[in-house]
Amino acid sequence: MAVPGFRRPTPLALPLLAVGAMLAATLPDAVGARPVRAAPPAGPAYSNPVSAGFADTYADPAVIRGKDGWWYAYGTTDPLLEGEGRRHLLPISRSRDLTTWAYVGDAFSEASVPAWADRSRGAALWAPDIRYVNGEYRLYYVVTETTATAEPNDNAIGMATAPTPGGPWTDSGAPVVGPRRGGAGEPGNFLWTFDPHVVVGDGGQQFLFYGSYYGGIWVAPLAADGRSTTSPATRVAVDNKFEGAYVVRRDGWWYLFASTANCCAGPTTGYSVQVGRSRDVRGPYVDREGVPLDQSRAGGTPTIYQNGNRWIGTGHNALVTDLAGQDWAVYHAIDRSDPYLEGTEGINERPMLLDRLDWVDGWPVLRGGLGPSETPQPGPTVSGRDVVGFEERLRGWARDGSWASASGPATGAYAVAGPGRSTLLTHVAGEEVRVEADLRQRFGAPAGLAAAQRPDGRPGHGVVALVDPATRLLTLEAYDRGGAVTRASAPVPPGFDLAAWHSAALELRGDRAYAELSFARLGDPVATVTLPVHAELRASGRAGVVSTGTGTDVDNLSALPAADPPAPPVPPSAPGTLDPAFSDEFDGPALGAGWSWVRAPRGTVTGGALRWPTEAGDLGGPGADVSLLLRTPPPGEWTAETKLSIDLGVDEVRNYSQAGLVAYVDDDLWARLSHVAIWNTRQTEFGKEMPYAGRLAYGGTIVGPPAETTWLRIHHTTSGTGEHLLRASTSRDGMTWAHGGTWTLPAGVDVRIGLISHGGAGATADFDWFHLYRR
Repeated sequence: MAVPGFRRPTPLALPLLAVGAMLAATLPDAVGARPVRAAPPAGPAYSNPVSAGFADTYADPAVIRGKDGWWYAYGTTDPLLEGEGRRHLLPISRSRDLTTWAYVGDAFSEASVPAWADRSRGAALWAPDIRYVNGEYRLYYVVTETTATAEPNDNAIGMATAPTPGGPWTDSGAPVVGPRRGGAGEPGNFLWTFDPHVVVGDGGQQFLFYGSYYGGIWVAPLAADGRSTTSPATRVAVDNKFEGAYVVRRDGWWYLFASTANCCAGPTTGYSVQVGRSRDVRGPYVDREGVPLDQSRAGGTPTIYQNGNRWIGTGHNALVTDLAGQDWAVYHAIDRSDPYLEGTEGINERPMLLDRLDWVDGWPVLRGGLGPSETPQPGPTVSGRDVVGFEERLRGWARDGSWASASGPATGAYAVAGPGRSTLLTHVAGEEVRVEADLRQRFGAPAGLAAAQRPDGRPGHGVVALVDPATRLLTLEAYDRGGAVTRASAPVPPGFDLAAWHSAALELRGDRAYAELSFARLGDPVATVTLPVHAELRASGRAGVVSTGTGTDVDNLSALPAADPPAPPVPPSAPGTLDPAFSDEFDGPALGAGWSWVRAPRGTVTGGALRWPTEAGDLGGPGADVSLLLRTPPPGEWTAETKLSIDLGVDEVRNYSQAGLVAYVDDDLWARLSHVAIWNTRQTEFGKEMPYAGRLAYGGTIVGPPAETTWLRIHHTTSGTGEHLLRASTSRDGMTWAHGGTWTLPAGVDVRIGLISHGGAGATADFDWFHLYRR
């Protein structure tokens, strides 16, 4: 619907009665008195881990902004602190700025564990997912042992509800998804019903994602109350590769973030996050190269992975959006110098990290391609004079119409619009703006957000996004220079309660306006609208909230310059110049100069390739018994690359036949990049073995999808301390590369580079060539 033009607000104090106190709204003397700024105010600088103020470990984090204006984070069951000696069942923390967190309690105590969780077998609650639907907070979690059977490992998905994000939490009384048999009736053989995550899809239908390595990731529609699924699930990601699903919707695509590799291998943890996308929430999901995530040669675009600094095992993420519209990844990681909560084994210490997440060419990129941060970073935009929670004085906001104040236990203070048209507007400098608010439309009055409003009250100007409870439409209107309006609408789903608190956002960027309506700003809006806008609107103006009648409640209002567009990602280091002296085309009757074998020679140069049947042994663990073909690389920065064809087939179990590149110090210290058969899947794994605490530690991180012929690349450089940094990349065509994680080897060791083919007899690796590039 059209909205009357906004006249200049009357420069009077705005009475807001908050918790019994009168708060005066201070208006600017003139528009020009406000400082002009073109960028959102960055939050205070922070350093990872952001959970350091209250927890040594805080794994599998999930985050929501509550209707009280605080951000809340939920973690998996563990002790929080070294030496604490007791576990916290889904610990809860909160923050005003996303970077400084404080512990506020646990969702459950040992005495209040859900009745269907088998306490006699030490049932734990893992991997929380937090949602808000129609005035109710919903917490989903894994229950590791249940009373559904008398067998071990009968894990299931549970759900609890609460009126506030801090609780108190009441379990729903039964599994949302119960234990699922994983074999032909073998006792204790259950599929891993782990890692729940809920989104709202088209028409307001809720969907539950769940699953892990044993069984894959599945999605099923949920009942409106969120307590049960309503039809069979669909598998969206192959088993034996993915877990920890987190899904958001952006520009018409659903993005599935999924963690891969071992979460908890101590100092050699290579956990990381890969992404696929789909037009349908139920898939199929494909990666940036178009490779499906639900096939044997499993796709997945590496997105969050270790970069050679202190952090390894970077995975199980959630996403959160700050008030300027910038996305941030929240995830856990392991400090490689302190991998365990106590001692040298047991619980892996996985604190919570936060880093900027950009979208570049339709795909997410962490911190401009730089990966997890360990140095101070600019913080999220979460505060400023144009961010209003209504608990304190309004400064810089102009009002029109009638406003009062109220307070509630789930929100604190909030503003209440009176009859007729009422606005709260503030001046926002710059051409791009983001406006947000939590709304509650108790009496059916249309209400929403506005931007680019002229301070002189000129009618028919600006952009307005209104939610109308009568028509159940989200309508976006944009006015041109002459006052003509363009308009577009999207339906609000029937199950979306506009009389309960909900979230609205309006962005004006470049030549388009965008509006969305959601339950709680979790990346799954129930309605979105986009409109082109006239160039005249791309200028400073007033922005804020508008109500057209009685009974609109407003809280957590902000109007800020929109986040800066992402800078071009930092490109990975180019290989450099081919050095023939350290390379071999394998086109002669024998190997070229410079190679040496560890143990018996196995490969043969024939037909322009090095042909090498996979050996039955393994390099990993004590008593390595396989051959390696190695050479000494030149000092400094170099890249080793090979083109590998290996007949591993698809789908069948061929553990763990593989071939690829190896950076080798000795049998107990090395990094290996292979195309490998892992159960029914085929993956490219970058593994590392090292001595640790009197034993050998091994772990791997996963790179891009393999093909029948796969190009493998290890890039070598050294850090300022002399550590060897080894980064893995893979390609299916030799031109488009997926870049993955980095392993380190100690300073002062001699690293040789070469080839390996092992892990199980029955396949043959053909290395077309070995190239070494120098910079």
